[in-house]
Amino acid sequence: MHVLVTGATGFIGRALCLRLARDGHQVTAWVRDRERARGVLGPDCGLIEVGDPGGVARAAASVDAIVNLAGEPIMGHRWTRARKQRLHDSRLGPTRAMVEVVRAAVRLGRAPALISASAVGWYGDRGDEVLTERSTPGDGFAADLCQAWEAAALEASSVTRVVLARIGIVLGREGGALASLLPLTRAMVGGPIAGGAQWTPWIHLDDVVEALVHLVVTPTITGAVNLVGPNPVRQREFAHAIGRAVGKPAVVPAPRFALKLVLREAAFVLLMSQHARPDALLASGFAFRFTDLDEALHDLTSSPGVAIRRLERDEAPASDYVRARRPRYVLVARTEVAAPLAEVFPFFSSAENLQLLTPPGMAFQIETPRPIAMADHTTIDYRLKILGVPAWWQTVIERWVSPQHGEAMFVDAQHRGPYRAWWHEHHFHAHGERTVMEDVVYYAPPFGVIGAIANKLLVASQLRRIFGYRTAAIRQRFGDAS
Repeated sequence: MHVLVTGATGFIGRALCLRLARDGHQVTAWVRDRERARGVLGPDCGLIEVGDPGGVARAAASVDAIVNLAGEPIMGHRWTRARKQRLHDSRLGPTRAMVEVVRAAVRLGRAPALISASAVGWYGDRGDEVLTERSTPGDGFAADLCQAWEAAALEASSVTRVVLARIGIVLGREGGALASLLPLTRAMVGGPIAGGAQWTPWIHLDDVVEALVHLVVTPTITGAVNLVGPNPVRQREFAHAIGRAVGKPAVVPAPRFALKLVLREAAFVLLMSQHARPDALLASGFAFRFTDLDEALHDLTSSPGVAIRRLERDEAPASDYVRARRPRYVLVARTEVAAPLAEVFPFFSSAENLQLLTPPGMAFQIETPRPIAMADHTTIDYRLKILGVPAWWQTVIERWVSPQHGEAMFVDAQHRGPYRAWWHEHHFHAHGERTVMEDVVYYAPPFGVIGAIANKLLVASQLRRIFGYRTAAIRQRFGDAS
């Protein structure tokens, strides 16, 4: 299928585009900034820029389904009058544009399905009431915004299938609710909010993207669908579960008056209770991967395939680079995916895909003009942030071995950048129709003893997070073989 995605560079959109590509779907993103989107989404995703006079016609000519995820995050700022207008416009503008794509396609004899995002905020604050797709709408700004959003999408319901995906609190790596909650919990100030009695309708990012794909490919599903996990918890349980996941007690509560003082009306999102259930999704035959909150949080906060240790004497590979730079630590990350080597290696052979595997907060950008031919001695320049500090990185491909006899590998080494040494070996081994990937990184932070202290306090944990995110993105793109 050819799937058009709005909000493709966002938290859910990035994962969805990877997941759609796994099944061989053609993906096109409707974007505001073509250059930024190309870096975020990689070379295989088609792009139509907002404002392109021929964009609607081109999309209408071939698209089979639209997933509309566009919209500024509702949290993070006070709801001033200007902010409310931006929240409104960022949702209804793209939705109306997608309705125009549908209408243009119908004129050409096509009827692409429209799967349009909404949120459980549609229900408002409902206390202990169990909320299903048959429940009535709620009150307040968030509810009104969702209702207007859905009404805009339903303008296409007379000519095609429209699904309203009411998404709950999405838990994923390096984004969504956990991006804000994990630092607070690690600082031991992530306790219950306003007593914690309110219901929290959580869902793992993997289940969100699987559900969206399910909605795309299941022609019998129409109308509202709650994208929430089957086991919502009260907010106090949610806070304590995050504390267990990171080994920190979630004991310091956030009082209601403080939230209202800081966030004003926007605090309502944190205070409202929604005991939402995924009845329509379950009735359609969808199976959740993560139904237990502790299991979901363990998956998102651990990096089981990543190990870092002190380098033993004479253990480093023999090369002029390593002898001159003298790495002190070795990181090993092992991932097995459900795809053959012939499919996996070309993906990693493209430098343009590196940003797909890098946490968004690192602001990773390739400076070298593209396309980039990967081979021995290829030099690539990047710009990124490490622990929030801007850095420039130049890497050189020291060795490149294309697939032969079921194996392949390449080595990139940092020649200019924040590390004293960085020698990264990428190994690929065919295992039947699966591929085992092993990353071995020999590295040393700068500044001697100070660098060793920094590695223990910050660098090693940051690398585990980076490679944990990378593993999750690979799982989205190729499937988990475990």
